[in-house]
Parts: sequence; C-alpha cells; structure tokens
Amino acid sequence: MKVAIINNSHKKTIEVVEHLKKLLAEKQITIDEHQPDVVISVGGDGTLLSAFHKYEKIVDSVRFIGVHTGHLGFYTDWRNYDIDQMVDALCTTAPSTSSYPLLELTLVMDDGRQERFLALNEASIKRISKTLVANIYIKGELFENFRGDGICVSTPTGSTAYSKALGGAVIHPRLKALQMTEIASINNRVFRTIGSPIVIAPDEWITILPNDGHNLILIIDGNRIPVDHVNRVIYRISKQRIHFDKFGHHHFWSRVGDAFIG
Repeated sequence: MKVAIINNSHKKTIEVVEHLKKLLAEKQITIDEHQPDVVISVGGDGTLLSAFHKYEKIVDSVRFIGVHTGHLGFYTDWRNYDIDQMVDALCTTAPSTSSYPLLELTLVMDDGRQERFLALNEASIKRISKTLVANIYIKGELFENFRGDGICVSTPTGSTAYSKALGGAVIHPRLKALQMTEIASINNRVFRTIGSPIVIAPDEWITILPNDGHNLILIIDGNRIPVDHVNRVIYRISKQRIHFDKFGHHHFWSRVGDAFIG
C-alpha cells in the first residue's frame, strides 16, 4: 500500500503528521506522493479540497481519508487523537469506500477552445467589476435571463458550503444532483429571475452564456481563475466520483448537526 499525506502548516497539524509518519513506518507502509493508493489529508476541509485537486487526475484510483486537527469537518472523519486507531484500521480492514458526485465544468472560448475543470464543492462565475448579464439554459432550453453578481453551482457535498451561505438547501450526498443558486440577482419590474435555488436532475446540465465574455472570474472550490473571451460555461455531473475510506465514516446528518447546530 502506498500513502500520500497532504497537510496544512499549523503547529498542531505538523505534530500529528510526524506521529502519523512514525506509525506508517512501523507498519511498513510506503509514503509515495506521486502514485498513492490512499491520500490522507491532515488539517481541515480546506486541506482536503487541496488534496483532491492535487490528485484529481487519478481521483478514480485513490481513496481519501480526512483527519481534522480542529473539530469534525464534513470531509474529515478522524480526529487528531484517533491517529493510532486510523492506522490500525487502514492495515487490518478490507478497503471499502463511500463515493460522492463531482461537478464537471467545461469552459468554451470564443475561438472554440475548451477547458475542463472538476469541483468537489462548487464552481461560481462572476464579473470582475460589473454586473453579470447572462442567459441561463437548462438541458439546452432557455430558463432565464440573469442579471446580478454571479451564479454558483454546487454538488450535494458542497451544499453545506458557499451554496448554503447563499440560501441553498442542504442536499444529502447520495443524491446525484446539482444545485444552482443566484448571487445577488436583480429582481424588479424590468428584470426577473427565479430568485431561489434550483436542483438539477442527473441527466440535465446548465449552460451559462454571458452577454459579455470579458473580465470574468471562475471560483472553483475557492480557487479564483480569471478568464476572458468566454463563449459559454457548461456545468454537469461528472462521470468521475471521489472515494472516501468508509471505516471511519460518520453519518451525514450528524455532520450537519455538529457543524451548524452544535
């Protein structure tokens, strides 16, 4: 078994990582940052998002394990004081995973070039300095003419992040769906939008055609990507999924309650 470790730079995290490396060495588990079988993220949900994007090209062939050095996160099943138990489970338990859907974003430029991105949580589109004006299509049919700050499309797991802050619903990750939420849409007697989050079925996709494809910005799992000469942006559920080791997996609604209710 080959393991990669991704961690943040906090003092507590560094201490946990040093202990983890010692335990892995005792179990004769190889640390391989290039072609791992298992990726262990130590830190928080942001650290796991970084781990996902580092290994997104081989996401189908790796399993992720999250260790939280603060409080329990949505992607981090183990706490820092559970490290010994986690390593024992990794060595003695047959691999079993829970998989979550990913968001695939295709950026189509004016000259026909295409660029593909994957998101674990969400992908948003905004104008840098002006109101975003765009036609929004669902499954190829015009849904609305949008004016506002931007559009956010999230996965079920991402429904507890930025989408929730925008008023979106919390969606169980076993549901294969996407959620679109508007960011500060303009609604008056002249301009009208749906004004509420909508959930997209698995066989549907969202296409955004900006009125002006210049000075746009994509925000993918918190990473800001300036883009120009954009013809359209297409969101759909990816055929790829992310896989988490199941032996320490917590009930989804327990995570929601722990994070938002206490």
